[in-house]
Amino acid sequence: MPIQVKGNVYKRAVRPALMYGAECWPMRKEEEHVMHCTEMRMLRWAGGVTLMDRVRNNHIRGTFKVAPIAEKMCESRLRWFGHVMRRDDHHMTKRALNDIPENRRGRGRPPTTWMSTVSKDLRTIGANPDMTQNREEWRKMIRRADPKP
Repeated sequence: MPIQVKGNVYKRAVRPALMYGAECWPMRKEEEHVMHCTEMRMLRWAGGVTLMDRVRNNHIRGTFKVAPIAEKMCESRLRWFGHVMRRDDHHMTKRALNDIPENRRGRGRPPTTWMSTVSKDLRTIGANPDMTQNREEWRKMIRRADPKP
């Protein structure tokens, strides 16, 4: 099977299954690393390349013409964030987004929340939540396209 067809199968069938529900995950470095390793293991297997061949991940990704899964997950999170922010202020999802729990937090580092992950993503692309109101511009800003074939 040609490598382009394998890349298309990965982009259209495997990656969506791998990222199912990722827009709602509070992403930590550990989960991001696991997703990256899983993606590269699948791409290496599809390309017939082993770790012993010492081929770099960037080369394999370029061969299959796929963007890193972490970027696609960031795009997915920001797309969902824009959808929620365009909702009416009284809608359940928007109220849940701004709701702060009233119980006391225990000792140690606070857990990573979905909103802290989205805030980090917004800082990365240089955007603010007010930009979500213009849907077309927001989509252009958050888009992380796969490389051209």
